[in-house]
Amino acid sequence: MEPFQTHTGIVGPVDRSNIDTDAIIPKNFLKRIERTGFGPYLFYEWRFKEDGSRNELFEMNKPRYEGASVLLARANFGCGSSREHAPWTITDFGFRVVIASSFADIFYNNCFKNGLLPVKLDDAAIELLFKETERHEGYTLTVDLENCEIRDAYGLIIPFTLDEFRRQTLLQGLDDIALTLRHIDKIDAFEQRDAIIAG
Repeated sequence: MEPFQTHTGIVGPVDRSNIDTDAIIPKNFLKRIERTGFGPYLFYEWRFKEDGSRNELFEMNKPRYEGASVLLARANFGCGSSREHAPWTITDFGFRVVIASSFADIFYNNCFKNGLLPVKLDDAAIELLFKETERHEGYTLTVDLENCEIRDAYGLIIPFTLDEFRRQTLLQGLDDIALTLRHIDKIDAFEQRDAIIAG
């Protein structure tokens, strides 16, 4: 998993609450066994019309948000199913950060296992970021995980909090497998003892 220290990127706004995992990645696209290849289907039913053409009314389809890597939304982001395809899809599309006022618990936990940083801010801060994103074309944020703060080019600084264990796993790029492998010596010793006992 790629370590996350500081990321600077264009903000892509999706001004909605209760964005569920079926909106993030519709179930008819869940046919792959790899973690990659889901990005083109992010928000598919919002980004495209029934005939397959682009829905120009959807925020993220506007040229000003092309290449966005910081996703901005509202409350209860990632509600719905527990599948990890949702963070896979978001990261495969190119996002490294999701900023919202709250997250569904399972989605929130899955983010850390897949190198995606979910940042919780209060409603006032979220509203401010939506306004700044609308005001400045190509609005960019720097998300600094080392110092737990968000900055823009206009002097705005917003601190955020994060569980220290989760912060360290992202800073060091440690998923569940990597965390387990840090104890490989103890695992090997246990297996050797177990083999002797079983033999």
